[in-house]
Amino acid sequence: MPHVCWLVETGLIRYDAASRLQHQLVDARKNAAIPDVLLFCEHPHVITLGRNGKREHLKARDSVLAQMNVEFRPTDRGGDITYHGPGQIVGYPVLDLAQHRRDVRWYVEQLEEVMIRTTADYGLAAKRINGRHGIWVESAAGEEKLAAIGVHLSRWVTSHGFAYNVSTDLRFFDLIVPCGISGRRATALERLLGRAVRASEVRERLAFHFGEVFECQLVPATLHDANEAMDATAHEEGRDECTPSEAEALKGIRA
Repeated sequence: MPHVCWLVETGLIRYDAASRLQHQLVDARKNAAIPDVLLFCEHPHVITLGRNGKREHLKARDSVLAQMNVEFRPTDRGGDITYHGPGQIVGYPVLDLAQHRRDVRWYVEQLEEVMIRTTADYGLAAKRINGRHGIWVESAAGEEKLAAIGVHLSRWVTSHGFAYNVSTDLRFFDLIVPCGISGRRATALERLLGRAVRASEVRERLAFHFGEVFECQLVPATLHDANEAMDATAHEEGRDECTPSEAEALKGIRA
């Protein structure tokens, strides 16, 4: 029988609130209070810096960010710097890799495969580039990044995940050196297709291929379902640090 994975959609949610929710879900997953979860979100404008990132990859001053209503947040995920905003689908899988495969590189490649298959549904060929995690497409401007990946593990339970640009305002990427890679630009599905695309349709495709790739049965759930399960384990104290083997495996995983 396939693994059960809850599919939870929050809609637009601030990055800080989504981070708190992920920490709660991770603790609940460690305690086996909930099954695996795929959390779909959309964030207001925010720039996040991974634990391996360099602050100099933020090109805008704080005053400019404030004027543009863009938040800045350091995070505990791997990778460098990236932007989240409206028109971008953010997926936060909370998976117990002990129930799948204890291999971080395999996990990242599986996330990439989900997005490669989704992009192929729209007649576009996305690819991996060695040493640059995420997915890339060829365009008239050269190689452009369609989606980013940055992950975190605690006792083999995953958090953070991927960001797939659908109708994202790409001008906000000019505020940063995306993922710390100079000379490469971000792109979005609508820009590549030259037409409008419904985000709900893309989420359906991402969820379908997530179920395929991770061999799990996605079951729609609500935040209420998750909160009830988490309340039952609120007294449990989870350990949020990586094991030595996880820390070693996470080296080099870029956003």
